[in-house]
Amino acid sequence: MLSPLISVVLPIYNAAGTLPAALSCLSAQDFHDFEIIAVDDGSTDKTQEVLSRFSRKDPRVKPVFQEHKGIVAALERGVAEAKGDLIARMDADDVCRVSRLGLQGALLQNRPDLGLVSCRVEFGGRGKGRAGYARYVDWTNGLVDFEQISLHRFVESPFAHPSVMFRKELIGRYGGYRDGPFPEDYELWLRWMEAGVRMEKLPQVLLTWNDPPGRLSRNDPRYDTSAFYGLKAKYLSLWLARHNPHHPDVIVAGAGRTTRKRAEMLCDFGVNITAYLDIDPRKIGHKIKGRPVLHREHAPGPEACFVLSYVAAHGAREDIQGFLEAKGFQLGRHFILAA
Repeated sequence: MLSPLISVVLPIYNAAGTLPAALSCLSAQDFHDFEIIAVDDGSTDKTQEVLSRFSRKDPRVKPVFQEHKGIVAALERGVAEAKGDLIARMDADDVCRVSRLGLQGALLQNRPDLGLVSCRVEFGGRGKGRAGYARYVDWTNGLVDFEQISLHRFVESPFAHPSVMFRKELIGRYGGYRDGPFPEDYELWLRWMEAGVRMEKLPQVLLTWNDPPGRLSRNDPRYDTSAFYGLKAKYLSLWLARHNPHHPDVIVAGAGRTTRKRAEMLCDFGVNITAYLDIDPRKIGHKIKGRPVLHREHAPGPEACFVLSYVAAHGAREDIQGFLEAKGFQLGRHFILAA
């Protein structure tokens, strides 16, 4: 097999305990034209032994060893070593269904308009402190077609990173993973969608996305809330320049301190906040940096303004969307969700 169709890029760091399950589910795929680029990013446990054992059993497992440089460097190395036209992501603490590679590969082969495909995922977390991740999984599983993904991409990352498969040619055309003070996967999706890449999901659940205590998104500052909002501000401002008929003027739904701080990041990219909408009587009627706080019932109509929903409290997004739509606002035309 000189040139497989699919290359699975699997970055690994000290994952000897979970790696056997990840490699076993890949080896058991009902589609066979693939390789596994397993990048050991300087592990200090028994990861190397596990990789050596599996590579002897399955020659499609191709270990790559490097000094510990971090997730982005491991991803870059894996993509550089990949021979396939399609790149599938996988993490060493997750497992996928045996039909995953075949179904995702077939969709990309049959749909030349698509650049990236994902799937629904099963949440594998347990115990206290996991409710937020569970809600996030439910939310992302609700985004399947391109329009849903596109219009909700500024809320959160619409994909579980290890669930995606994409065309390798996109990296040469639009650039690959970048290292910086932001989540590397979310930055890639936003940059590619800004460039016009179409992305969809298969409706099937094809991956169990586990949530171990050591997950980078729980411990690395690149994945904290401020990093997400800083990244979103850049790409949301580009989207607004094309889609907001009142650009650069916007009204922000939410006048709380945290909401204002996050929305203010847009001003660095030329967006002008003209007013805030709220329902708290303690805020209504006041001005914040010269911007009036209006009761949302007194918001201008959909043809007179563009609204950004920036309230992140549980259930607030759905409440604001329902209110705006009842007033005739259309998602993507008169308002967008950003929290």
